[in-house]
Amino acid sequence: MQLLMATHAGMTTDEFAAIAANWIDTARHPRFQRPYTTLVYQPMLELLEFLRAGGFEVYIVSGGGTEFLRPWAERVYGVPPERILGSQIAQRFELRDGRPVLVREAKIAFVNDKEDKPVGIQRHIGRRPILAFGNSDGDLQMLQWTTGAPGRRLGLVLHHDDGTREYAYDRDSHFGRLDQALDLAPANGWVLVSMKNDWSQVFPPLAGDGQR
Repeated sequence: MQLLMATHAGMTTDEFAAIAANWIDTARHPRFQRPYTTLVYQPMLELLEFLRAGGFEVYIVSGGGTEFLRPWAERVYGVPPERILGSQIAQRFELRDGRPVLVREAKIAFVNDKEDKPVGIQRHIGRRPILAFGNSDGDLQMLQWTTGAPGRRLGLVLHHDDGTREYAYDRDSHFGRLDQALDLAPANGWVLVSMKNDWSQVFPPLAGDGQR
């Protein structure tokens, strides 16, 4: 977030969206040598399709930047921009050469992580979720808030434990740490999913690519 503030302050939202879209279309993952848009999770795509077919509204609730996700999330996940909830950089309205624009400022407006995720959901959606799916302690409070409500609720925790097809990390990781949520899953009735044991396929296959 600090890096984005320092390097992109003063840009309009349209300028930043163009940079984000260009990066996601051209960047390659250093290990897998594939576009990042092809490294989304196949079971996640299938779950999104299943939920939409059942009449559910699906949202992406991320600690990542809202304005970074919006230019490409609908194409990749089928989730429109208005259903993307992420961290936000402050913005201001300006007239530039007589044209109204929104300009990014060098300060954080909202960090959508941990205890602030339920706050962001309430502020943006105004409804408590029926289902919540996470993969780190950053999702813990969202899972608690969702499944702690009356009625039928579902919490799901994905465990990254496949170092061959993806990565293996949990308690000691410096990113995406999964510690408390891993311990609290059984007592809260959250479904714990092992990437290694429960997923027959991790990423969508490319043309001529085998199952991965």
